Amino acid sequence: MPTFFLRPATRLWPPVLLGSQFVFNIGFYAVVPFLAIFLRDDMLLSGGLIGLVLGLRTFSQQGMFIVGGALSDRYGAKIIILCGCIIRVAGYLLLAFGQSLWPVILGACLTGVGGALFSPSIEALLAKAGGQSEAKGKRSRAEWFALFAVSGELGAVLGPVAGSLLTGFGFRQVALAGAGIFVVALAVLYFFLPAAPKRHQKLHILPWWTTFRQPRFVAFIIAYSSWLLSYNQLYLALPVELQRSGGSEKDLGPLFMLASVLIIAFQLPLARFARRVGALRILPVGFLLLSAAFASVSLFAATEPAAGALRLLPSVCLVTLLTLGQMLLVPSAKDLIPAFAEESTLGAHYGALSTAGGIAVLAGNVFFGRLLDQALIPSPQAIYPWLLLALFPLMSAIALPVICRTVALSRP
Repeated sequence: MPTFFLRPATRLWPPVLLGSQFVFNIGFYAVVPFLAIFLRDDMLLSGGLIGLVLGLRTFSQQGMFIVGGALSDRYGAKIIILCGCIIRVAGYLLLAFGQSLWPVILGACLTGVGGALFSPSIEALLAKAGGQSEAKGKRSRAEWFALFAVSGELGAVLGPVAGSLLTGFGFRQVALAGAGIFVVALAVLYFFLPAAPKRHQKLHILPWWTTFRQPRFVAFIIAYSSWLLSYNQLYLALPVELQRSGGSEKDLGPLFMLASVLIIAFQLPLARFARRVGALRILPVGFLLLSAAFASVSLFAATEPAAGALRLLPSVCLVTLLTLGQMLLVPSAKDLIPAFAEESTLGAHYGALSTAGGIAVLAGNVFFGRLLDQALIPSPQAIYPWLLLALFPLMSAIALPVICRTVALSRP
């Protein structure tokens, strides 16, 4: 057998990065959407503890993004990506074999930390490879990133399907399958990613907390953080609604497929539309869609579920409106960040944005986890958690145009 097949690559090949995003999303979406059901049905945890576990998982990923990027700059993307895969495998194994709360919490956090290591590192490699491709007159960096997003969404389509097929065997098998996917990814990336050149620079993490000296930016990230809190309800609140309507974990697969198909079909057209309309007008529309997603479920929460497939109508409304809101919000909001920052502090500002979102999810999930226990069965009280969830993005829709007006008008 030729030995060169066993040698690590010496140059970067962008399709490897697209394939890695595809596989990583299969491994993520085959496990994490089913975690809340496992915690409630198998471990018999309360809604508050379920919210805590899911919130810690999100916070450990969002809050560590800036650290993962800095480690990649210092030690090279390849070694940090491989470390991220190993940590996520360890997290999945703890979820599979943990028999008590603390191993499960640690496993959930490790899955987040793993993503915080490999995600920014892969994006940094793609930016480098895309720039080289563009300089040679080939595919532009923007086109590579568009393909990267589509590859991720294709993985997000297949992941929940794989997970839902395995749920009949138990969550342990689901988590082990997810770990196996990342073990395979680890082996493939070891050989197909080139090693980084040796560096001797010091590790430098930009102090994202200095962005708190800008009151308008602080107001912006607080208002914007209700987006991540809202979108994470696909993992916390959606399983609750499925239980109320008589559904099961097998229904999660098609619902997550719906979200991914919407993104694949409409993300680029909606992003271009949002760019033409302008962030000042599109941000409140996006947050109003998030608010409407929860309000739509509240219309059904007190009533007995409909017969047949119609019982999934509230869940379909929730997923569709959340996804449409996300597609309008995220490109517009991230396009506004450079208006708050100089080029040398962009990383700190984006890091602060992610960290604020992670804090919002952690605090919000603990709070809403307990309230959502009221929505497990049809009753008048089941309406209130959904209405309260709708209130936060509604307040953001009102606040952000005021916060961003000066910034938007001052942009070149």
